[in-house]
Amino acid sequence: MKTSFFKISAAAIMLTSGLITAQETNGSMREYLAPEKYQRNIFEDPKVQAPEYDGVKVSIGGDFALQFQALDHETKATNLGTVGTTTTPAQLLTLGSDVNLPTANLDVNAYLAKGVKLHLRTYLSARRHNEAWVKGGYLQIDNLDFISEGLLSGLMENARIKVGMDEINYGDSHFRRTDNAKAINNPFVGNLIMDNFTTEPFLEAYYFKNNFIGMVGVSNGKLNQTPVKGTNDNKPSIYAKIGYDKQIDQDLRVRLTGSVMQTNGLSTGGYLYGADRAGSRYYYVLLTTNDALGQSNADTGRFNPGLKEMTAIQINPFVKYQGLEFFGTYERVTGNKLLNGAKRPTDGSYDQIAAELLYRFGAKEQFYFGGKYNTISGEDYEGAAERQIDRFNIGGGWYMTPNVLAKVEYVNQQYNEGTVWGATSPRNGGKFNGVMLEATIGF
Repeated sequence: MKTSFFKISAAAIMLTSGLITAQETNGSMREYLAPEKYQRNIFEDPKVQAPEYDGVKVSIGGDFALQFQALDHETKATNLGTVGTTTTPAQLLTLGSDVNLPTANLDVNAYLAKGVKLHLRTYLSARRHNEAWVKGGYLQIDNLDFISEGLLSGLMENARIKVGMDEINYGDSHFRRTDNAKAINNPFVGNLIMDNFTTEPFLEAYYFKNNFIGMVGVSNGKLNQTPVKGTNDNKPSIYAKIGYDKQIDQDLRVRLTGSVMQTNGLSTGGYLYGADRAGSRYYYVLLTTNDALGQSNADTGRFNPGLKEMTAIQINPFVKYQGLEFFGTYERVTGNKLLNGAKRPTDGSYDQIAAELLYRFGAKEQFYFGGKYNTISGEDYEGAAERQIDRFNIGGGWYMTPNVLAKVEYVNQQYNEGTVWGATSPRNGGKFNGVMLEATIGF
């Protein structure tokens, strides 16, 4: 992919202007509008006392990310098909060691009324789209004074309403994932193999009380919006989260959440593991000369089970004791893998486990090292052949400033053998491994 000099220059001007705006904005307001850019281990925005309102405040920020990739790949598949309509045998792409396409985000955050925050994110450059592309946005309401001063103040002291067209709050792992160029909160370079992330129209209601959090949400289940129904089976998706998050003492923080999502349509609700419009970090791995650019397969290294009418659950423990930090994910999804647009007689299911252990050190915990294990396994329907993918990462990082992070990792990912991957798929017994370096800025 190539991004023109004009686009890069325009992006740089906008983001530089944003930095100037941010410097002119009150520090506490800036942190209130984008807390995840200033603190580690932010999940939902903290429920805090809303700043006083004395006029609209707008804060412009952004993200940059750049990787140096040195990965090798191989496959046990003996037949990778042919190139196009020729009889020339397809081969794995030859990977070298070089720099990936730089990515950039533009963030607009605004304080519109007391306790009313707006967020909008635009992908300026991404692996899947080299043109500017709006990711989404939302309105977050923690106070109803904009309607009438003191309205339901007792309820709103603990409640929150969030509405928009943006990523939905299913699970906790999406808070630590890389969102195109926003990689400042991801200790590693890649996201989960089954990357639970989707941007849909949603309405979420929250309640915070005594370190407990509860949330219920509803979405129309669609990634691309249209009022045209036709003969499609369009039905809404519903989801919920409950959890406990407490700083026990100065040294110990404990958080445990459980989430569930039910999608109900055959033509909607199937985007939970395949809606990222940015693309994966492991560029071109296990692609052949049939897909030389990789633009039509920007999710290399990930897996989307492609289930409909599915039920997904995710449980996330998080424990931080002094510099030692553990974050875990257990996920199970069941649903129907359609055949030629029709339901199969039996459902399929997949399980995902991820365990991340870090040690942060330094006067401001500006350094860290650790490892991560991620595995998925399951079948498309009852009696189908099993798929399994295993990934191991080990690496570390240095926060040069709270907003500038350099990280390095070794990654090894392997796929089980079997034609379940496809008759000519390099994922049949496929493997990739090597070193990734990433520099990212988020402000």
